[in-house]
Amino acid sequence: MKKRIVLIGNGMTGYKFCEKFVASPLVQDYELLVFGEEPHPAYDRVHLTSYYTGTVPEELLLAPAGWYTEHGIELRTHERITGIDREAKTIQSERDLTYHYDILVLSTGSSAFVPPIQGVEKKGVFVYRTFDDIDKIKAYIPEAKKAAVIGGGLLGLEAAKAVLDDGLPTSIVEFAPRLMPRQLDPQGAEILKSKLEEFNLEVLLNKSTECIVGNGSIQGLKFTDGSSIDADLLVISAGIRPRDELAKNAGLEVHARGGIVVNSKMETLDPNIFAIGECVVVHNMVWGLVAPCYEMAEVLVKNLQGDSAEFLGFDLSSKLKLIGTDVASFGDALSAQEGMKTIVYENKARGVYKRLNLSADGKYLLGGILVGEADEYNMLKQVVNNKMVLPENPEDFILGARGGEGGAGISVGDLPDSAVICSCENITKGQILQAIEKDGAEAVPLIKRCTKAGTGCGGCVPMIDDLLTHYMKSQGREVRKTICEHFNYTRQELYDLIKVNEIKSFNELLHAHGKGSGCEICKPVTASLLASIWNEVIAKHDTIQDTNDRFLANIQQRGVYSVVPRIPGGEITPDKLIVIGQVAKKYDLYTKITGGQRIDLFGARVDQLPNIWEELIDAGFESGHAYGKALRTVKSCVGSTWCRYGMDDSVTFAIDVENRYKGLRSPHKLKGGVSGCVRECAEARGKDFGIIATDKGWNLFVCGNGGANPRHADLLASDLDKETCIKYLDRFLMFYIKTAGPLTRTSKWLSELEGGLGYLKDVIVKDSLGIGEKLEQEMEELISHYQCEWTTVVRNPEMRQKFRHFVNSDQIDENIKYVPMRGQKMPAKA
Repeated sequence: MKKRIVLIGNGMTGYKFCEKFVASPLVQDYELLVFGEEPHPAYDRVHLTSYYTGTVPEELLLAPAGWYTEHGIELRTHERITGIDREAKTIQSERDLTYHYDILVLSTGSSAFVPPIQGVEKKGVFVYRTFDDIDKIKAYIPEAKKAAVIGGGLLGLEAAKAVLDDGLPTSIVEFAPRLMPRQLDPQGAEILKSKLEEFNLEVLLNKSTECIVGNGSIQGLKFTDGSSIDADLLVISAGIRPRDELAKNAGLEVHARGGIVVNSKMETLDPNIFAIGECVVVHNMVWGLVAPCYEMAEVLVKNLQGDSAEFLGFDLSSKLKLIGTDVASFGDALSAQEGMKTIVYENKARGVYKRLNLSADGKYLLGGILVGEADEYNMLKQVVNNKMVLPENPEDFILGARGGEGGAGISVGDLPDSAVICSCENITKGQILQAIEKDGAEAVPLIKRCTKAGTGCGGCVPMIDDLLTHYMKSQGREVRKTICEHFNYTRQELYDLIKVNEIKSFNELLHAHGKGSGCEICKPVTASLLASIWNEVIAKHDTIQDTNDRFLANIQQRGVYSVVPRIPGGEITPDKLIVIGQVAKKYDLYTKITGGQRIDLFGARVDQLPNIWEELIDAGFESGHAYGKALRTVKSCVGSTWCRYGMDDSVTFAIDVENRYKGLRSPHKLKGGVSGCVRECAEARGKDFGIIATDKGWNLFVCGNGGANPRHADLLASDLDKETCIKYLDRFLMFYIKTAGPLTRTSKWLSELEGGLGYLKDVIVKDSLGIGEKLEQEMEELISHYQCEWTTVVRNPEMRQKFRHFVNSDQIDENIKYVPMRGQKMPAKA
């Protein structure tokens, strides 16, 4: 007869124990009985916020209930264990039932820490930890007008963004002097703060809450420094507290600060009782990330089958995406070791901060911080963990290598096979390569299925993709860049599926060709594809867009928006200039001439946008698409019309080109330029496409860009007449739209295009693929469906109604403050 292991707790760590158990020899000698308090089997708490935004619970389950049955595990959900009798080796449940155990495993996890604040019991106060917590918050939202979140850590910031997206002005209250003090230094935290404030989130630091005020229901918070704020909904996310009450009542050792004390083998002082996960203290600390908790589960299963494994601590590096902002820390990110050298890059204008900590001799990377951009995270973490000797210029990791190649001379191919790529599942580079070579896992979803790499927090997926790409190229094989786990297709394949099957919505595409509920990767990609193929107003797909496309305007600091009307070629009549001035004066908008020969109006509230657009539309203006991955501007010099050096009429040509492609949606933003001579006053060779007049016609340049890594455009064809230039431009733009990856600029697309510029010339100029006429026809079709997106919203009452601050009220946001600046205004700093 089999002995019995009883597992108390069916969270992520508990599930991992079950998974390791069924794959071990223990199944031959033991049966496993599992208890969970919640009505659902174990689910992915790391992505809890996706449940808030609409993902159904079943999509977040780590395994359905049937999985446990199939593997001989008895799972009892919605049954809380209330006591342990160590002498009798039994446990008691809230249903007055008693269960015998031979081995008891405590995986009781943690609960939300609620500070001892006076008034915390009031109506409208919530924690953010479980499905049930989120259901309660969502139900209360219609009764609230102003929210506050106590806690400036990961879950606190996620909770703040969730209630903000539900239409509530939100304040983040943090006790420490900076956000995320365990992961970020002061400079990085300040950059993160400024990024959050761009979303109109109020960030209050150094705030200790004295009491929650209100008569029965919360009406506000009062702080110990005498200040206060109004709020009628409060989410507390101030950390976690180990669930150690069962162990404590059973006489097991509990740490003074909470947590079941275990040794490195996960043993308690009772030889028949073990503990794993967030409920334990090992090496004098609680390990609150999923990866170390998974490691504890694996260590325990190994020891129960007679091995001698130990939990020796764990790398607490992490990469997060907080309200659209990348935040990462790795290795020794914060401590100032003696002699340690640092490399710091800070760009406040773009909201980017990067710090590398080097050993005293400069040979090794100790750790670092990334805010705003964290593409380098996985490689930097590997350099730290594998103690790799740094290249001559380690700053290239965060600045980009000389010559525009990116990186610092170290690639995924340089990592040893023992390098742990997925820390959640402890999967090495060697294991992933074996899955590719021997199991034929030649796509990221297949690698996930074979190895479980990337199925935890998901942070390692980009590196898995890089590793797959490196391997396939080394074998001379083609690499398929699938969109995400919900669509096993490349962007080009999805483009064709949408076009051929005349798909008009994300849900239709997901139902026919995808799985799950979608994610922040595939939803915007699909919206871009639908707009590129059918040229419908992007606001029609607002639920799968980011903020800019959702409101047809760029969000700026303090949560206000900019308005950029289209001014083709930079040419504007005095009457139109007067209208812009009148609108700016009426709505008190900061006014600036842009680098793309347009006029930008800053400081518009979201509820003002349709009214401003209506006045501009009445004067003959259209949307400038400054908010979209679309054609922005076609810059021009004054050309032969006025300039004595001009060789042709660049202004007229620029206006014709901009009007032809206005509203064109693409994988990334597009900018063009037309110069009347080789003096290049329109900077056409710094654009995605540039046209320069010669004494024989026009030269067409493609795939340039400005920005952080500028690149001169390459000559595609020379001495063209206008009609041929437009024909080649039609072909080039449609070929790019159909074949480029998501969020890929034309310059990067060309650098990744097999055959490079020569191949592109063959396709566009020589029509080597025989698709030139088709590309031209597709462009004509797109152009024929153009509509001004502002006009569509202004004339559609249902769309227009979405432009307001609060989902349940027409009240304006009174929290937006300004200060004077050179006769105009600027957002007041918090």
